[in-house]
Amino acid sequence: MDIDFPLILVILTFATGLVWLADKLFLRPRRAANASVVASEKDSAVTEPYLVELSRSFFPVLAIVLVLRSFLVEPFQIPSGSMLPTLEVGDFILVNKFAYGLRLPVLGSKVVSIDDPGRGDVMVFRYPEDRKTNYIKRVVGLPGDQIRYRDKTLFINGEKVESRFVARLPPNEYRREQLGGVEHDIFLTKGRLGTGGEGEWQVPEGYYFVMGDNRDNSNDSRYWGTVPDDLVVGKAFAIWMHWESLASLPSFRRVGGIE
Repeated sequence: MDIDFPLILVILTFATGLVWLADKLFLRPRRAANASVVASEKDSAVTEPYLVELSRSFFPVLAIVLVLRSFLVEPFQIPSGSMLPTLEVGDFILVNKFAYGLRLPVLGSKVVSIDDPGRGDVMVFRYPEDRKTNYIKRVVGLPGDQIRYRDKTLFINGEKVESRFVARLPPNEYRREQLGGVEHDIFLTKGRLGTGGEGEWQVPEGYYFVMGDNRDNSNDSRYWGTVPDDLVVGKAFAIWMHWESLASLPSFRRVGGIE
C-alpha cells in the first residue's frame, strides 16, 4: 500500500494547529468562565482535554518538520542501481528543495522561482507515470535541446558529449563524462541496450530530459519521455549515510557531496 507521507504530514499539521487555535480562542476561556476563576498555568495543564494537550505538544514539531521537508531539505533513500557508480543502492541522500524554487507541499506548484535545473544536475522528481513515486536521475537535456543516443554515445544539439575510459569492471565499462560544467562517472554495459534506449528526442519548453548514470540499466527519459517542471522535487547534493538492508549496519563510508 502506497502511503502519501507529505499529504499525511499536511493533514496532521493542519488538524493539530486547528485544535490548538480553537482551544486558545474559544475553549480555554469557556473552561475558565465555567470554573469562575482564572486558572493558573499548572491548573490549566491538569484540566486540559487530552486531545488539546496532544495537539498543543505536537503542532510546533509537525509545523517545523513540514517547513523543513517542504521548502528546505528532504532525505531520500536510493532504491535501485540506475545511478551507479554515482549513487549506490542504500545511499541516503539530502535533496535541496529550494534550489529550483519554492513549491507548495503535496501540490508541487511553484510559488517562488529561484533557479532552473542545470545540465549535469542530479535531480529528484515525481515519476510522470506514477506521481506518488520519486525518481532520481541526471539532467541531460534542457528545454529546447535536441538529444540523440546512439551506440552508447550521447549527443546534445548535434555535439558529442565527451567521455574518457577509466576502468573495465566486467560486465561494465567505467567512464568519466563531461556534461556541461559537470564531470561525473558513468557505467556502460557491454552488449546490452534495452529496447527504446537509442533514438532522437526534442525536449519541449518546460520539460527536462533525464538519464541514469548506469546508462544501460536505467528506466529514464529514453523510455517514458521528458519530465515536466511541475514534477521537479529538488537537487540532490550530498550522501549522509549508507544502509542497504536491515541485515547490515549503517555505514558512513560514502558520506560526501554528489558530482
